Amino acid sequence: MNKTLHNLLRPVLALALCACMLLGFTGCGAGDELRTVTLCEVTHSVFYAPQYVAINKGFFEAEGLKVELSNGGGADKVMTAVLAGQAQIGLMGPESAVYVYNEGKTEHVRAFAQLTKRDGSFLVARQAPEGEFDWDDLRGKVLIGGRKGGVPEMTLEYVLRKQGLTPGQDVEVLTNVQFDLMAGAFSGGNGDYVALFEPVASQTEQQNVGTIVAAIGEASGEVPYTAYIAQTALMQKEPELFGAFTRAIYKAQQWVQNATPREIAEAIAPSFPDSDVELLTTVAENYQKIDAWMATPQMKAEAFERLQDIMDEAGELKARVPFEGLADNSFADAAVENAK
Repeated sequence: MNKTLHNLLRPVLALALCACMLLGFTGCGAGDELRTVTLCEVTHSVFYAPQYVAINKGFFEAEGLKVELSNGGGADKVMTAVLAGQAQIGLMGPESAVYVYNEGKTEHVRAFAQLTKRDGSFLVARQAPEGEFDWDDLRGKVLIGGRKGGVPEMTLEYVLRKQGLTPGQDVEVLTNVQFDLMAGAFSGGNGDYVALFEPVASQTEQQNVGTIVAAIGEASGEVPYTAYIAQTALMQKEPELFGAFTRAIYKAQQWVQNATPREIAEAIAPSFPDSDVELLTTVAENYQKIDAWMATPQMKAEAFERLQDIMDEAGELKARVPFEGLADNSFADAAVENAK
């Protein structure tokens, strides 16, 4: 009887053992081994599409990383988070690192990977031009430009000067509105023009509040507009972390270079639950048209010099910073070389 019972239970015990082993292996999967990296972005925008592609298509996971993303709402706040150790990596304009360097903290932070290479904001007019848009239309008008000393506002003024307009004289540029509140201020009736990033610019147009009339990045030229920045000491302490992060970003950059606007929109859609795929497709197409995204994470010295020219013209550059004082291309160079 016992022998018969034993024979009957043998298959059941075997199945139970297999199930336990399977559960054990599942509990030790790759997901449990992922290392969390804290990333604070300057704002949440389709402008940073390669970053969201890296998150949503599993490029970070393939490198053993899980990104914990937060929105700093301005480069100054992102830099504060990085310096305070609240974020390991900050996505922001490199001008913040220039300010830190010129405060005498020459070894504190470095930009180690570049994401965008020109201004990503679009000029939105409250009233659509009767004919073709001309920058001279801004003469005598009020323009919501953003935070004084930030790259968006400085680049905007740089473009205005290139177009023969003197900020504060030919056009009033408001610099007292926080970055994340610019669209709301414009919708509330302030200003004749506003410079907005996507998808907010296209959403403003869809709401019939304004009309996109120009891409500021087309007129500004190539600059290291947005880059990943971290404490130098942390990069020296955790080179594997930053190497893995940069490889994931490079994979995403290459993917975006070969993708259609629709494919990009579908890939980043989980990061923008309040925006439909059609809107995201339009936005991705707008950014592809102006060649906004870097193909590799390597920062160029000549582009950095143009950024300092922009800062200098805006009266925000205390002293010029050597390229090697701001950029560390070692992780980017390695990522590109390893992919060959």
